[in-house]
Amino acid sequence: MKAAPFHFHQPATLAELAGLLTSLSNARILAGGQSLVAMLNLRLVTPDHLVDINKIADLATLRQTGGTIEIGAMVRQHTLLHAPLIAQHLPVLVEALGHVGHMQTRSRGTIGGSCCHLDPSAELPAMCALLDAAFTVNGARGRRIVPASDWFAGLMQAALAEDEFLESISITPWSGKHGYGFAEYARRHGDYAIVGAGALLEADGEGTIKRAALVLFGCDTAPQRLPQAEAALVGTRAANIDFAGLAAAARAQEMMSDAQVTAAYRARLAGIMMHRAVKAAQGRLNKERP
Repeated sequence: MKAAPFHFHQPATLAELAGLLTSLSNARILAGGQSLVAMLNLRLVTPDHLVDINKIADLATLRQTGGTIEIGAMVRQHTLLHAPLIAQHLPVLVEALGHVGHMQTRSRGTIGGSCCHLDPSAELPAMCALLDAAFTVNGARGRRIVPASDWFAGLMQAALAEDEFLESISITPWSGKHGYGFAEYARRHGDYAIVGAGALLEADGEGTIKRAALVLFGCDTAPQRLPQAEAALVGTRAANIDFAGLAAAARAQEMMSDAQVTAAYRARLAGIMMHRAVKAAQGRLNKERP
């Protein structure tokens, strides 16, 4: 099939984009197009207007301001995967990016597109949840900041009004020595993850965990943080992590069934993936300590 007829727009500035979204009805934004173009051709979406934002240079910036990394919505996944700034400050993001699609899709796919499309199996939204990212949203009414905890409004639905767009994503890297881990299960490399997990651990000089972050994705309609399990890790010696307890906490989260696998199968995978992610974080944390 081919896409239904639509009007094509290609703004060059943020102001022009905001104006178009205010004046047009039934419009969709085209970023990398790795999901949207297929949906257009299958007529799963039939917009009257397609707004291509690839020529807006202000959306493709990657910079560090003070202690914060700011990633423009149009920064390509390939760029993030190979950026020294990301490798130095957000290594768990690099780890996850190696599992996102394939080289060809990463060369076009954008972080903003993934974080607005919000496929439950997508790695980048999950890493934004793990890292407590802040989403800068823009539109005719001006800018507003949406924390990651409020970004996931529903299945494949971001906290965006119809006349708003994602401008950038800001992440404050963890300070001090910390370990990170990422694990996912997919039938083939590059396929959508059935279940995945990410972990961050920070310890003091004595090896006692003082900060922890855990996330599951692919299990439910949005990434799931595990605040109780995170709290239980704090104060624990990094060498004495209760992996069985962590796996049980992961299995206890909400799980969905679909045409591919059952909720029970996802729960089993969630425990395994969380174990692997935290084990990797523990190993890296030990290497960081003198």
